[in-house]
Amino acid sequence: MIYIKNDEEISLMKKAGKIVSDTLKLVESLIKEGVTTNYLDSKAEDYIVKSNAKPSFKGYYGFPSTLCISVNNQVIHGIPSDLIIEDGDIVSVDCGANIYGFHADAARTFAVGNVSKSAKKLIEVTRDSFFQSLKYAKEGYLIGDISFSIQEYVENNGYSIVRDFTGHGIGKDLHEAPEIPNFGRKGTGFYIKKGMAIAIEPMVNLGKEHVRILDDNWTVVTMDNSLSAHYENTVIITDSDPEIITL
Repeated sequence: MIYIKNDEEISLMKKAGKIVSDTLKLVESLIKEGVTTNYLDSKAEDYIVKSNAKPSFKGYYGFPSTLCISVNNQVIHGIPSDLIIEDGDIVSVDCGANIYGFHADAARTFAVGNVSKSAKKLIEVTRDSFFQSLKYAKEGYLIGDISFSIQEYVENNGYSIVRDFTGHGIGKDLHEAPEIPNFGRKGTGFYIKKGMAIAIEPMVNLGKEHVRILDDNWTVVTMDNSLSAHYENTVIITDSDPEIITL
């Protein structure tokens, strides 16, 4: 069942969205060669808690950390650790916050130092595919229209879409209906309606689409060891243009 939010609930989600946005900006200011992913995670948790919110991910199905931090060939759900970030790495950071019982969720992929041209283009195409999809995040379109637009843009640029994981509805629960695949056919899926809150999140690989989960039961990596990028925002459907609450 798709849960349509009222104005009060959307207002609370916007508060969560601002905290997520500010947390990601903080991480961006701190991320550099020589810092550990644990360090970034601890700073993010401190900020979220000081903002009177709770990290959405910590404890979610047993996930141990505030952020998902995925480096290079890691697609999503990387667990922060003593791993030291190196020059040339690309680092995907996924963040969620819960305030007054409502969640927001967003992700960015950051380039650290002297990153290859191909890695920079991968990050750019992943981000741009999200913004391409927004023209369909309006009443009158269907979820499949969003999905198709992401797939078309990514594949036309020579990259592959991760198919094993999707975007999602969001609100009182971190993951709600409907699923928002990053691939699909136009004119399929649920109708998009005012008051829906959705997390659109392209996950794009430089190589093949295939992924696997590591022995930690969380970290998703590319099967061919190619680079991967991730970009996500929480979007509110309005009676006109969609509103991004995590930028």
